[in-house]
Amino acid sequence: MQAHSSPQIKASPVKSQANPPSSTNANALANAQTNLNGPRSQKHMTKAERREQQEAQRAAKAAAKAASGQPSAIFQGISTKNPPSASGSNKGVAQLPAATPKKPGKGADGKALKGEHKDNHLSHPHPMPDETPRGVRIFSHFGTPKPPGVTKGDVHPAIIRLGLQFSEFKITGANARCIAMLSAFKTVIQDYVTPPSTTLSRHLMAHLSPQITYLVSARPLSVTMGNAIRQLKLEISGSDIDLPEQDAKDALCDTIDNYIRDRILLADQVIQETAGKKIKDGDVILTYARSSVVEKVLLNSWADGKQFSVVVVDSKPMLEGKSLLKSLTAASIPCTYLLLPSLPSVLPHITTLFVGAHSLHANGAVFSRAGTAMVAMMAKTRNVPVVVCCETYKWAEGVRWDGVSKNELAPNPFPPSPTSSLASSHHSVQLKQNSNLTILNPLYDLTPPSCITAVVTEVGVIPPSSISSIPGALGRGMVGI
Repeated sequence: MQAHSSPQIKASPVKSQANPPSSTNANALANAQTNLNGPRSQKHMTKAERREQQEAQRAAKAAAKAASGQPSAIFQGISTKNPPSASGSNKGVAQLPAATPKKPGKGADGKALKGEHKDNHLSHPHPMPDETPRGVRIFSHFGTPKPPGVTKGDVHPAIIRLGLQFSEFKITGANARCIAMLSAFKTVIQDYVTPPSTTLSRHLMAHLSPQITYLVSARPLSVTMGNAIRQLKLEISGSDIDLPEQDAKDALCDTIDNYIRDRILLADQVIQETAGKKIKDGDVILTYARSSVVEKVLLNSWADGKQFSVVVVDSKPMLEGKSLLKSLTAASIPCTYLLLPSLPSVLPHITTLFVGAHSLHANGAVFSRAGTAMVAMMAKTRNVPVVVCCETYKWAEGVRWDGVSKNELAPNPFPPSPTSSLASSHHSVQLKQNSNLTILNPLYDLTPPSCITAVVTEVGVIPPSSISSIPGALGRGMVGI
């Protein structure tokens, strides 16, 4: 007996666990075996017994946190790999090397443990920096601009540069983005070479797909861009296969130029003349944010000799009204600049409201810059005519009832404009550093047709109830849908 007792005294702790347990560590080993075998019998437990075991696990973790102030690295590893049972202790589980290789969220029998997801949140009470906060999950479907990542496929350098400008909001506005995209497509088409044993009308469509995918990854496409892409694909599919390659590419570039001229530039000129007739001498015109076509209407009416003043309403984070204000004051037009909360104070003096549009829908609703719906509703309550200036190529066939089902988020924080004050920039930095605050900046909202008096297009002045007649007046191919 003495020959066997001396090796037990000199043996390491690992070897002593392999031999029959002594009286001093029998209780610890029994508890460890209970913890190890506990999860295996969960399939034989009732629902009440499993709930009781989970509550005991949470209570044990809470007690350990209260005792140590912060869970140690060993305890965190145990809590994510093998949660302790109600009858065992943390020390007993830590002494067993067999408990460490188990995957998170799995019991000893390989089945997922109920309540494991809830227990893991106790070790991380605050969201990690790269996690999405709980409060914005309902807006997780909103499109968010992001820096383009690794390019997939043959992407032209002009498209890469354009995608970066889109993601950084250096090019904004439905018209500006569409023109920039079509101009980049012209460069892509001119640099394109048809591979052997294929035709331009077939392979060019596949060549444009990675270009479009890259632009979508930088920022979601606008309705105008989608309509222009569909029209371009229609022209490519209808190109003559017997035409020489360079002649076919020149014809496609001419088609793009004609689309920009007819659907955007000439349409804006017609809208300027039509909407300008609604402005009289002495009028006080109200506008919100910045619309390129509304800006042209005001400048053209002032150039015709009409005397009026403009009230520019603006809102954060984009503050586009400052650019409009700079353009109007450069033409010597009397202007008043204010933010959206101050609008009720000037509404009694307003004669007409002019706003732009991002897209126009079949039910007469207008999708435009966030805040347009509020301005239109407040103007409607004061019996102020609400005039929307919109080109027909912004037509969207779908019916939209709200601005929540599909929208886009501005980057947070939004890049400050050159005219931003130092105090405003410092305030934005303070908001960004607040970890308990999540800032959401939806870019668009939906103005219902009940708040719109008329829509001015290149085909004339249309009431909201007759918006659905636009495709029939122009033809579906002209609208690009």
